[in-house]
Amino acid sequence: MYYGGYGYYGFGLDPTYILVLIGALLTMWASSRVNSTFQKYSRVRSMTGLTGAETATRILRSQGIYDVTVQSVQGQLTDHYDPRTKTVRLSEAVYGQTSVAAVGVAAHECGHAIQDNVGYVPLRIRSAFVPVANFGSKLAWPLIILGILIGLTPFIEVGIWMFTLAVLFQLITLPVEFDASSRALRLLGETGILGSQEVGQTRKVLSAAAWTYVAAAAASILQLLRLVILFGGRRRRD
Repeated sequence: MYYGGYGYYGFGLDPTYILVLIGALLTMWASSRVNSTFQKYSRVRSMTGLTGAETATRILRSQGIYDVTVQSVQGQLTDHYDPRTKTVRLSEAVYGQTSVAAVGVAAHECGHAIQDNVGYVPLRIRSAFVPVANFGSKLAWPLIILGILIGLTPFIEVGIWMFTLAVLFQLITLPVEFDASSRALRLLGETGILGSQEVGQTRKVLSAAAWTYVAAAAASILQLLRLVILFGGRRRRD
């Protein structure tokens, strides 16, 4: 059991909040960067004039992939690839737009479809890890809070391990995202969808997007570190 406050500095402000603050600032910076970069290059029309949807279709066909569909989805930067239904879903700002930003995002999502098609191992690991990560993220904080309230150390420890699973998922995601962007940039140049200068502009968009994943992982690691500092190694036997 933990000593007064369970090794915690009270439910108010404590020094470890600096870790949460750093994580929040990193996340806000990355989000601001990707939004501003996307907005900047959404005003630059690609020379070929292909829309995001047309780009996705051309890239998929160039790789001999015919069982993946391209659909529009509502929301801002909600683009994603669903391996369960083999569907590339593009947001409204991407699907019908002809900007280098839209083309780049569409190509990135096709990068995930290509990973799925070739059996890219990190993507398979991430897909298999999804239910585990979801389970961990849903249970982590309820267990930690319950452990604090009723004074049961094992609940807190299990909650921290559950949170660790969510952090691991974010770390597994990083190589998957970087690889998808690498494939996208290469194919955009090889297929002639974008010129060399446009590929450079698109690289800035995808790099900014990648930083959101890095920032999210860093924020989660800092939060995990905070939990370990607050509750780790502060036990005593009754």
